[in-house]
Amino acid sequence: MIDERAIEEHIRGILVALGDDPDREGLKDTPYRVARMYSEVFEGMNYTNHEIAEMFNRTFSEDLDDTEERPGHVVVMKDIEFFSYCEHHMALMYDMKANVAYIPRGKVIGLSKIARVCDMVGKRLQLQERIGRDIADIISEITGSPDVAVTIEGYHSCVSARGIKKPHTKTFTAELRGRFREDPSMQVYL
Repeated sequence: MIDERAIEEHIRGILVALGDDPDREGLKDTPYRVARMYSEVFEGMNYTNHEIAEMFNRTFSEDLDDTEERPGHVVVMKDIEFFSYCEHHMALMYDMKANVAYIPRGKVIGLSKIARVCDMVGKRLQLQERIGRDIADIISEITGSPDVAVTIEGYHSCVSARGIKKPHTKTFTAELRGRFREDPSMQVYL
């Protein structure tokens, strides 16, 4: 679990290290507020991928046996907005959009659960590449389908606001599994 008290102490120390007075009016409650914010935005760090899969494992039967596949049947949810934080700089990865697709194998996941999986995976110190992998792992576990694809595009403040300072640079990643990797025509859905 996230230790809010330790975060408060460290944020207070950072304020001192920056040369400011953590007891001045505008900063007095900042360590507390940052600790509360970190508990919220890093909630996903409290759970493994398997635990997230269990948390959002709400599926519906397609009245097929688990191995039967309907040709041409694919579920795609596009432009799922979420954010995360770069593990290298603790900088915001923002305006991120995920496209998640899978080929059902007898059951489908509730659509809101796909978006919730993206949100929870984003609530970790992350790399964009790992976010796609984690989402694909969880969707595959919930649906039982090996045919999963996750594409993500987003902006990274560690690229746009510091260092190289390229504010309009987008990063695109793709995690393609099963038929989405083997059959390029399936990628049209992404």
